[in-house]
Amino acid sequence: MLETIEVTIQNKKYQLSKGVTLQEIAKEFQKEYKYPIILAKVNNRLQELNEPVKENAEIEFLDLTSKEGNQCHISGLSYILVYAIKTLYGQKENVIIQHSLDKGLYIETTFRLTEVKLNTIKDKMNSIIEADMPITKVTIDRLEAIKYFESINDNTKAGVMKYNTDNYITLYRLGNMYNYFYNLMPPSTNKMKAFDITYINDSGFILRFPTIYIQDKIKEYEHHPNMFEVFKEYRSWAKIMHIQNSVDLNQLVSTGKINDLIKIDETLQNNRLLELAKEINNRKDKVKIVLIAGPSSSGKTTTSKKLCMDLQSFGLTPKVISMDDYFVERKQTPLDEYGKPDYECLEALDLKLFDKQIASLLKGEIVTIPTFNFALGEKEYKRKLQVEEKDILIIEGIHALDKKILTNIDRNKKYKIYISALTEINMDDHNRISTTDNRLLRRIIRDNRTRGYSVEHTLKTWPSVRRGEEKYIFPFQDEADYTVNSALIYEIGVLKTYVEPLLYSVSNDSPYYEEAKRLINFLRLFLPIPADSIPEDSILREFIGKSYFSD
Repeated sequence: MLETIEVTIQNKKYQLSKGVTLQEIAKEFQKEYKYPIILAKVNNRLQELNEPVKENAEIEFLDLTSKEGNQCHISGLSYILVYAIKTLYGQKENVIIQHSLDKGLYIETTFRLTEVKLNTIKDKMNSIIEADMPITKVTIDRLEAIKYFESINDNTKAGVMKYNTDNYITLYRLGNMYNYFYNLMPPSTNKMKAFDITYINDSGFILRFPTIYIQDKIKEYEHHPNMFEVFKEYRSWAKIMHIQNSVDLNQLVSTGKINDLIKIDETLQNNRLLELAKEINNRKDKVKIVLIAGPSSSGKTTTSKKLCMDLQSFGLTPKVISMDDYFVERKQTPLDEYGKPDYECLEALDLKLFDKQIASLLKGEIVTIPTFNFALGEKEYKRKLQVEEKDILIIEGIHALDKKILTNIDRNKKYKIYISALTEINMDDHNRISTTDNRLLRRIIRDNRTRGYSVEHTLKTWPSVRRGEEKYIFPFQDEADYTVNSALIYEIGVLKTYVEPLLYSVSNDSPYYEEAKRLINFLRLFLPIPADSIPEDSILREFIGKSYFSD
């Protein structure tokens, strides 16, 4: 007689044979999902579908509309892409997954790309998907993994294995190829039908797919030239510095030369801000307002204050206004779709008052501007402000780039700045470092240090923060006259020393345990970098502490 187990799925209990795989169970529930089931949570732990269920459990199935399922979907697509390239053009050719761009991934090839070749690659990927080839997890000795990657001339992945201290490494096999991905993988290629490809130039293209923010379709590609050029500029600089991935950074740390890189990177950041101030000063006869926006944990506070100092060096007098001081009274705050106050929507601001007061300031009038009392949930009027000849207004807020604000003021009088932490290095050719993860690590550290928030609190609120960014910040990034990249090439190693202990505080029965574990596994690939040599005016100090501007 077969031993049975009891599983709970969607609040219903089922008696199943012990050892049945998650994939076999998922087949019975697939009709309830728009996309293929790609992962499962078993007793709140993420598991790949090939895993057997050996004990009573609560099971939740995930498709690409979930964050974890989407990450798995992208990893699977990346593997299929690499396999297609190697099959078509030989082992020596490769792709480098660079960065996100317009809800897709910008990917470069090691060979000259044409639209014809790209269509061939897409057709090959579709044939691999239709063949439903298995993606098999393989655990091997770490030294054997290093030898394998060296034998196929993938020295970067061999280097990743070198800095992984585990005795055994998990690889994934597709056909006759083995590869390393730090995210979980689908059981077979047939799970990744939802994708498309867009040609960009003779060395790169965009891999597109549904996202958790646009689930019902694959978004048509819209090119963002400003963001593309900023990424390109910083990637080129990283190449010049010979720091293109985690292995290059780890090698520099292990040879004791990291302090030189810190000094060079900080100098570069300061020089770019000084050039920005010079550009604004050159337009001082027209520009009277500098508007600054960017997603959470981009370093807006430090950047704004450093920019003000640079502007002062040109004889200008910056006067700072926060759009947060123009919140409507709390009882008037609009509600979101869940019936909760939506503090991030544009309607949460008193735009009529904001537009009127800024216009009055530009006329040279003395204006009593508000300061929002967050404890009482209302505006207080105590601060008088007047803009004189050499004054320039610096306005910071998540809606600062929105076309709907300050419509009564000529565009030539406004200079718009977008700030984000656009990470310029990868882990290796096929595993990128998400700019969102970079900002999340910053936020975890700052939330804990300045507000005493636990890691779980930050992880709980992060999805809401991200939804706000998707709605109110990212759509307006092309409005910017200048994009500031606040990411530092060395910072992951520094963040690791601060955030890793915090992540270990998340208990294994927490709903945020899997996310904490994912971040821990990612950070394990980096050697720690001490903060001793980081200057007090560094953007990074805004998060780790001892900042000249805030501590």
